[in-house]
Amino acid sequence: MARQINKLTAVALKSLSAGKHEDGAGLRFVKADTGSAKWVFRYSVHGRRREMGLGPWPDITLKMAREIAVDARKLARQNIDPIAQRQAETREAQRNLHLLGDVARDCFEARKAELKGDGKAGRWFSPLEIHILPKLGKMPMAEIDQIAVRDALAPIWHDKAETARKAANRLKLVLEHAAALGLTVDLQAVGKARALLGKQRHEAKRIEALPWQEVPAFYGSLGDGGTELALRLLILTGVRSAPIRFATLDQFDLDARIWTIPAEHMKGRKGAVKDLRVPLSDEAVTVVREAQRHGGEVLFPGVRGKPISDMTMSKRMKDRGMDARPHGFRSSLRTWAEDTGQPFEVAEMALGHVVGNAVERAYQRSDLIEKRIPFMASWADHVTGNSAASVVKLSEARP
Repeated sequence: MARQINKLTAVALKSLSAGKHEDGAGLRFVKADTGSAKWVFRYSVHGRRREMGLGPWPDITLKMAREIAVDARKLARQNIDPIAQRQAETREAQRNLHLLGDVARDCFEARKAELKGDGKAGRWFSPLEIHILPKLGKMPMAEIDQIAVRDALAPIWHDKAETARKAANRLKLVLEHAAALGLTVDLQAVGKARALLGKQRHEAKRIEALPWQEVPAFYGSLGDGGTELALRLLILTGVRSAPIRFATLDQFDLDARIWTIPAEHMKGRKGAVKDLRVPLSDEAVTVVREAQRHGGEVLFPGVRGKPISDMTMSKRMKDRGMDARPHGFRSSLRTWAEDTGQPFEVAEMALGHVVGNAVERAYQRSDLIEKRIPFMASWADHVTGNSAASVVKLSEARP
């Protein structure tokens, strides 16, 4: 029986003529006129006759071909199609070869439409790119477990708690994206890693703000360079840094004294916020006109004409020995409004905040622009020292 099954020999394979040569029990050696050859296994399953290629000779030796044929024969006896089984194993192997870095970038591309500015600022992807991918980016998705995630997050878990939280949340979304692609992943890896890391001991610090009484002294100390002008407009309008950084001249109607900030530069999920109209005081118009001399594609350009970085204005204040930061001027404006009896709704609308519940907002669709014009003018008067309000000497800044 052994001779009937193993009819061929490794030595004889080289001298065989072109054609089909049976080794027995379904294993066949097929040689072409050109001299090339391959192995084929013939079997029946579910009443169907099938042939499965085992690979070329001599890459697949006679011994290897017989071993593969033995495994395939066992499957066929169990009514399992060896070809279908091999295809399933190939798909599984391909799924396991998907690397975290590739899937993370695919996830980012898929989510761009719902991100502010289509994610161009890079803030969504940055926590992954900086803290996760350098360590885990080349790992197959199937190997990402809580231990790997814990080790990646551990260096920043307490010292950079907010960044670690963002990185963990982004990674969880990447795992969910991978699962949606049909990849083998542990969707609980991030949650289990959090449990291993424990509670974060770092407490988020509130952004320091300059008391509103001291804003005029700081404003008056600013020069007319690009960064200083950007700080001036930020203070006068109460907007966040992103609208300032990405401001372009076509957003300003200086005759109507209105700055229209595109929704993509406003805080919040894309589609949930609208364009914001910001009334410009006389001082704000002067600042914009002055900035035109420095501007190009954007009003406040940085290196190579691109928007100034998110840290440029903060660094300018830090270099002057200040604890306060640009975002804090929104708090300065809001506190000034409260202390001087400005209308609540006007003050909130000036900062771009949502006022009222869903029902109230459904009926109140005005942006209160007519009321915000004198509001911003009064703030500008205070900032420039033209109001009757008392001004406390600035102790932090060093002109």
